[in-house]
Amino acid sequence: MRKLRRITEAEVIAEFLKNEFYQEEFHVDRNDYEHLVLDADITNEAQNALRRALLFRRRGHMWREVPSDTQWWETQLEPGDLDYVRVFPRAQWRRIAKDSFLLKDIVERIRTGRFPNGTRDFIARVQALSYRLRTEQDSSSVLLIGLEEYTPLTILEGNHRLTAALLAGINVLESRFRALCGFSERMAECCWYETNVSNLMRYARHRISNLFYDKDADVARVLSEVRPQAPVLSPTTEDVVMDGIQARKIAPGSK
Repeated sequence: MRKLRRITEAEVIAEFLKNEFYQEEFHVDRNDYEHLVLDADITNEAQNALRRALLFRRRGHMWREVPSDTQWWETQLEPGDLDYVRVFPRAQWRRIAKDSFLLKDIVERIRTGRFPNGTRDFIARVQALSYRLRTEQDSSSVLLIGLEEYTPLTILEGNHRLTAALLAGINVLESRFRALCGFSERMAECCWYETNVSNLMRYARHRISNLFYDKDADVARVLSEVRPQAPVLSPTTEDVVMDGIQARKIAPGSK
């Protein structure tokens, strides 16, 4: 693995959210915030705060487990990295993995294994993505986490794309995507990297504490904390421009 440049958490969150923004949780916000997601200005702190709140709607439970001192790098994946890159151990991946979550072993299992109906449907989708990646460029980002670049890495986001790319060939894996890697000496405390009783208990406490109200995912709170600039009023709608963020507030009595 080659480290290309150090990047900020805000840039990583912007890329993560871009990959997630098609999901149902964001349907109500798509018209208002799509421009902030697809054309992110990571120098704008107000926009960064809003993107973080949007991401936390869906992935707050995941992001909280990543150590706060994690350093993020844009990297170049190389063939030797496949000896220690692991898929995220969840859902259908457990049925495919058997004894190994290494990306190269998962790909070999897909190529040679026989699977029940439900899993075959999942694999068919991965193979369809693999065929597309053979002919199309993809500049999206995948996220990996680890202690350092020469220790095992877990794919935090991008299991399907990296698996599909390796199915298509090592040259496709190397030429597609931006690989964003987070390194921390405390990564072994993250349940997504190291699954053990202690880490799972910490994760459960975090989930329970945010079960009824998650302030980090409260978009309205973030908007209220940003200083308004040049509000424009109409009889039914207040369009407020806040440090580059335009939000719509419906006036009382309007629908």
